[in-house]
Amino acid sequence: MNRLPYPSDLTDAQWQLIQPLLPAAKSGGRPRKIDLCDVVNAIFYLNREGCTWRALPHDFPHWRTVYDYFAAWKHDGTWERINGVLRRQVRVAAGRSHTPHTASTDSQTVKATETADSRGYDGAKKITGRKRHIAVDSLGLLLVAAVTTADVADAVAAKQVLGQLTEERFPRLRVVRADSAYGRYGLPAWVAGLGYWMLELIKRPLAVAGFVVVALVCAGILAVLHVVLPSTDAGAEAVDRVNELRREADAEPTQDRVDTEVDA
Repeated sequence: MNRLPYPSDLTDAQWQLIQPLLPAAKSGGRPRKIDLCDVVNAIFYLNREGCTWRALPHDFPHWRTVYDYFAAWKHDGTWERINGVLRRQVRVAAGRSHTPHTASTDSQTVKATETADSRGYDGAKKITGRKRHIAVDSLGLLLVAAVTTADVADAVAAKQVLGQLTEERFPRLRVVRADSAYGRYGLPAWVAGLGYWMLELIKRPLAVAGFVVVALVCAGILAVLHVVLPSTDAGAEAVDRVNELRREADAEPTQDRVDTEVDA
């Protein structure tokens, strides 16, 4: 790499983890001349800085080359494979089973410009744009994701997310936790029909305004908070409160927690 580093660049140790997971060059034709580490760093730069493909700095490979690799890896499942391998490694290093027992799901609405190919209006959040729907494990590690226009209800879009949590991919999964918005549009009945795991709805206490920790459903909720909450004092206090509850739960484990959460 013959340039000054960007904050989004991979370290050498991180690159060594990702490099074996990238597709090898196709046989025949001209040898690959591009440095894939530069390609990955360019993609991470774009993701972090939020620029367009054409606005990538000139000390990266040409933007079209970077985009072509990104699109090819999206199409052949490379990104999903990288996420899965790294997630399993992190879980095992944390003393967990390589596949989760418990998951959580939530969504976030983000603004999209008029040039976006698709967007909608989220009346609850009063935002025009798209929704990111995710499911995470009890460590907050991403399991699956889907993107819709912002006008799609959580319980409707959930089928695109939860439908990816198959028994083949996540054989130990038994519980997916979500807020009460996911109890609409026949979603609980649809989940029951899958027969793989149960959907547990966490209800908000009555007569409580603003942010409140409704239950220590799993550490994955903390990851959702970091994504959804703005950088405000209230958001920081909420994250601190969740951390406090996690420490209390870890200090005084119940038999139910030992059975269901320690190896989640």
